[in-house]
Amino acid sequence: MPHLTTRPARFVKLPPIVRVPLRELSVSRLFRGGRPTDLGRLPRYAGIFAIGATCIWAPISSYLATAPLRYTSQLSLILPGSGASSSVSLSQIGQASSFANSAFSNGSVSPTETYKRLMGAERILDAAAGSMGMVSRDFGQARIELVDLTGLIHVTITGNSPEDAQDRSKALLAAFFSEIEALRTNEVSMREDSGRSAIEQYRTSVMQTREEISALQRESGLISADQYDALVAEADALARATRDLSVTLDEKTKAVEQLQAALATSPRLAAATLRLHADTQFVALTEEMSLRATELSQLRGRFGEKHPQVASARAGHAAAETEAHLRARQLTGLSDGELATLDISHVGSRAGLLSDLVKLDSERAGLVAEYAAMTTRLATSETRKLALIDTAARLEDLQRDFSVSEAVFASAMAKSQTSKTDLYASYPLVQVLEDPSLPSEPSSPRRKLAIAAGIAATFFLFVGLMLGWLRRPLIGTLLHEGRSAAPGHAVPAE
Repeated sequence: MPHLTTRPARFVKLPPIVRVPLRELSVSRLFRGGRPTDLGRLPRYAGIFAIGATCIWAPISSYLATAPLRYTSQLSLILPGSGASSSVSLSQIGQASSFANSAFSNGSVSPTETYKRLMGAERILDAAAGSMGMVSRDFGQARIELVDLTGLIHVTITGNSPEDAQDRSKALLAAFFSEIEALRTNEVSMREDSGRSAIEQYRTSVMQTREEISALQRESGLISADQYDALVAEADALARATRDLSVTLDEKTKAVEQLQAALATSPRLAAATLRLHADTQFVALTEEMSLRATELSQLRGRFGEKHPQVASARAGHAAAETEAHLRARQLTGLSDGELATLDISHVGSRAGLLSDLVKLDSERAGLVAEYAAMTTRLATSETRKLALIDTAARLEDLQRDFSVSEAVFASAMAKSQTSKTDLYASYPLVQVLEDPSLPSEPSSPRRKLAIAAGIAATFFLFVGLMLGWLRRPLIGTLLHEGRSAAPGHAVPAE
């Protein structure tokens, strides 16, 4: 038999078994988890994943199966940024102008915000719904968006079908424009009502001033201030003409006096002399008287005064002279005293001077008459001018007031008319940039978005469960790093 060698037995000292309470072990495992290789945990995580996926996809599936299809129609509006102006010129009256600032010139008021609020007003929605034969609650609210730093307004509204959505957009747009026109018309009407009383006052002022002018014209006979200016100018012209005529009359008078002194006769006698010597019968009588005088002179030289031939010649001369005086009286109508001073002898070369005397005297007489008439006329004109000084001043003031009142009245009328064209002062011009669209696809429910959201939620649930499966090594790693970073703790060598 082989020799058996017995060795002494060696006993290994095991650490004492520490009994951990079940409750403490469950709580610790709940937070720290188990080993990643422990497949016994898998059913629990699979159940949790199934419950979570059911909670995610059940609402999504129910929503996609039961939600009605909704379609969205879009339209765009734009507000031009330029202003507008108009001007009307009235000949000899005045000018009326109207100017509308740009809709965006006032920084404190935004027309796009105003139109956004107006488009969302209840009466707009009621009108649009009424045009489609539905109530406002069924019509729905429009979504209105403004684009910053622009005049664009985007409007979207949903409907049960593409055509219904488009019809709702058109109805809303028509109701909006109808309300805008009503507001503009109401504004113009209120402006006219407010300006009508002022226009009536202007008209009354014009009529009163016109009545005062007419009454003053009837009383004075003065039609206008220009007429008084013409009267003053006429009086001045008459005064100048009277002075000039006085000088001319003095010249004519001096010339007549000089000729009268030179010829030793008066203009009347000179005219009578010329008339007598223009008569052939009188000329014959003077020639006969001249012959008789010659014969008497010769007989006196041959015979004495008592001689019968001398007496006969004297009688013949006297008879001829008597006939000449009778003819002279018959032609001139002069008295015997004037005939005695009349020179009935042959005029000879004095005929020209006598003619000049008669002519100058006639001109002087005409100037005298003209001067007298002009003096009378000047006195009348001066009297009327002085009498109408206050009337002319009053008439000029009234006509000036009338012109001002008429200009104000005409300008007010023109402004009231031009204000009708200024429709965009308070409510700026708005235009349709994009007509209501006809949607080709439903906007709700959004299937792709709902499925993408379900997939994302499912993925996040899976990631969460993965983090829960691996939480023990992750927590151990974090705790180990925390102890290694603690001060005074030696890091063991690898």
